[in-house]
Amino acid sequence: MTTDNASTDHAVRRLVVTLPRPYDAACEHFETLVPRADLSRFFQLGSWNATLELAEINAPHGFMHYYRSDVCALMAGSKSLWKATQYLIGNHILAEHAFREDASAALHAQLPALIYADPDGDTKLAVEQPSLLFDSYDSPQIAETGRDFDTRLGHLITLLGGDVPPQL
Repeated sequence: MTTDNASTDHAVRRLVVTLPRPYDAACEHFETLVPRADLSRFFQLGSWNATLELAEINAPHGFMHYYRSDVCALMAGSKSLWKATQYLIGNHILAEHAFREDASAALHAQLPALIYADPDGDTKLAVEQPSLLFDSYDSPQIAETGRDFDTRLGHLITLLGGDVPPQL
């Protein structure tokens, strides 16, 4: 069986939220609220119920991070003076609802998030609005996953001390 290639144009909205803590403290606070996913434990689990239980523990505020990168270390020696840490955040339990409908929805299950200090020293969180990404699949079930991610992202921004953008 062969299938045709496809392409989908879709809207993307980058949200940039000012956080009240200095950069290092903001990263530390973020990692407390969005703990590292314990992938080795997830990979060892034998049932979906066990996965659900571990995810509830591992994502106390709705998200866990799957990846962390010190962008500054990657740019060492360059003329860039930013302080920045990138994360891939998500919740594969929530994303499973979208994945069940279309495997390619997993492309948006882990959202890139960046915490950085701007030139004035203010700390910012930058992330793309999840619902717009999931809306591009033209599926009510997948769109619902995006709205759930939006709600949880708004809650996370509140916990970080930021003002929730009205788009969420």
